[in-house]
Amino acid sequence: MVNRPAEQLNESIKSGNPHVHDMLSTLGKEIYFPKEGILSQSAEAAGHAKKYNATIGIATEGGIPMHLDVIQSKLSAYQPKDLYPYAPPAGKPELRTAWLAKMKEENPSLEGKSVSNPIVTNALTHGLSIVADLFVDEGDAVIFPDKNWENYELTFGIRRHADIVNYPLFTDEMTFNSQGLREALLAQKDKGKAIVILNFPNNPTGYTPGLKEGEEIVAAVKEAAEAGINVVVVTDDAYFGLFFEDSLKESLFGKLAGLHPRVLAVKVDGATKEEFVWGFRVGFITYVSENKDVLNALEQKTLGIIRATVSSCSHPSQTFVLDALKSPEFHAQKEEKFQIMKGRANKVKTLLDSGKYGDAWDYYPFNSGYFMCLKLKDVSAEELRTHILHQYGVGTIALGEHDLRIAFSCIEEEYLEDLFDLVHKGILDLRK
Repeated sequence: MVNRPAEQLNESIKSGNPHVHDMLSTLGKEIYFPKEGILSQSAEAAGHAKKYNATIGIATEGGIPMHLDVIQSKLSAYQPKDLYPYAPPAGKPELRTAWLAKMKEENPSLEGKSVSNPIVTNALTHGLSIVADLFVDEGDAVIFPDKNWENYELTFGIRRHADIVNYPLFTDEMTFNSQGLREALLAQKDKGKAIVILNFPNNPTGYTPGLKEGEEIVAAVKEAAEAGINVVVVTDDAYFGLFFEDSLKESLFGKLAGLHPRVLAVKVDGATKEEFVWGFRVGFITYVSENKDVLNALEQKTLGIIRATVSSCSHPSQTFVLDALKSPEFHAQKEEKFQIMKGRANKVKTLLDSGKYGDAWDYYPFNSGYFMCLKLKDVSAEELRTHILHQYGVGTIALGEHDLRIAFSCIEEEYLEDLFDLVHKGILDLRK
């Protein structure tokens, strides 16, 4: 039985866009954020309880949040109020505003689009999990390429019992396989619904499509919508901004926004990799809809998922990220790190194109992100991974039978040649 608050949200979505209502999972239809309860009463008390506020479950001392000096002494640059209390379930308002401004600045295609205020998540995995909870029922098709982040299987396949549909990431010409995506989408005509995950720069290959490929992806989604398929398109923009060569420089979120009434675009991104703060676990989830009531209802349902799982995300991490975004040195420091990453990617490409290792492997196209992937010619990826790990102390990731992922992001440029020499040496060892 659906609670009355959830019914009201469902009616708002249905009247604003019935296709979005049909995209919701059973849980998505049932979930809501309680307007009455501890949080709402505490919020009301914050504005009116001038004498004593005995509502929220934190401790105070001397009018500020109680804290230990062994912690505060290490964080003395920050006020206790910005560290210790619970952050709002949606995240710090100023951080959400700052991230939205950043998103619009970096994605000009969002100009004039009706975008929700980003909601803070516990990094991208949490954001993807929210998508899964809100939109995926057992047997729903979740579409992503054969070269993917393995956590998709856990998030959508194991947790939500989705029907995972893969298509080859690359064509024979080593461009993005938009036709494969199109066919996978149109195959869901009988189901009438599909969830598509677009992850660029791609993990594990480090590939971002070019402008023409991006247009083909958008066209495939639109064709599916015109065929009567409700499509939830999720842009997993974990490595956004690390574009080193000719490729899309924006998220496809902007091009997908407002594409068709049967298309709901969802952006999942975060500071974790963009701003090199992986352990801070600060991510965001953002929706787009021309109908404000739909956006508000989706936000309320998202807050319901957050309230029912993690309650709210780390306050100190949000404060640290906000402080960085506001700093006048932020852009210069980020550009410095970008150039280091670009230098490593370019060095890898120079090494791979030198002909030095041509007898041992080919490589998949890469132009962005943290990773690249070798396509081994005649040895097992797992056998090679194990051999070079124990023989030479080199750690890599084996994917499938012949693919080996290498994260150049964590290897200094001066050591990259030695790294690839050792991988090559391992192959020669295994050939003996």
